[in-house]
Amino acid sequence: MRILLAEDDTLLGDGLRAGLRQLGFQVDWVRDGVAAERELRAEPYAAAVLDLGLPLMDGMDVLASVRRAGVTLPVLVLTARDAVPERVRGLNLGADDYVVKPVDLDELAARLRALVRRAHGRPQESLVAQGVVLEPAARSVSLDGAPVALSGREFDLLHVLMLNAGRVLSREQIEQNLYSWGQEVESNAVEVHVHNLRRKLGTGLIHTVRGVGYTLRTTPADTA
Repeated sequence: MRILLAEDDTLLGDGLRAGLRQLGFQVDWVRDGVAAERELRAEPYAAAVLDLGLPLMDGMDVLASVRRAGVTLPVLVLTARDAVPERVRGLNLGADDYVVKPVDLDELAARLRALVRRAHGRPQESLVAQGVVLEPAARSVSLDGAPVALSGREFDLLHVLMLNAGRVLSREQIEQNLYSWGQEVESNAVEVHVHNLRRKLGTGLIHTVRGVGYTLRTTPADTA
């Protein structure tokens, strides 16, 4: 999943970006509040990690601004401000969760996954459809109990489709979820990954809506 990281500390930001990428996230990193506000208004991120002490525009002001603009993605506030009034203010402005520095990377990743699940109405960590079970934290997939080996990009695509099961996603929407800044996207990359997923998981799971995009079926087509 693609997230926005807004953190002005170069050492911390670089470490978080590298660590979250190793855990399967696509991370775009900005270093000031003005850039954070601009990106949150313009790009369809799955979630955001927002530091409060940003230059140019304070994180609280960024949060208030994007919520007023109707941006609903989950926002996890990252802060050294551990005072209860600050946490209350942030939650009242629309923050979904808080992590206080210093940051434990595994906890941060787990909280992000939980926020995204809840935003998609998926309270359980495991995603299940037609015998396919996807475990986001372990980045593992099984079919009828047997493990299935997927490439990183195939896993990410399946994850996006399962989170949005029943909803049609265009190729552009899928690409926006799979690739962060600077990553080259082949013109037929999504089609190739869908083909590979069908070969490994069966042809009835991912349905092509001609001229629109792809959707994942939670039940076989003849009983949907």
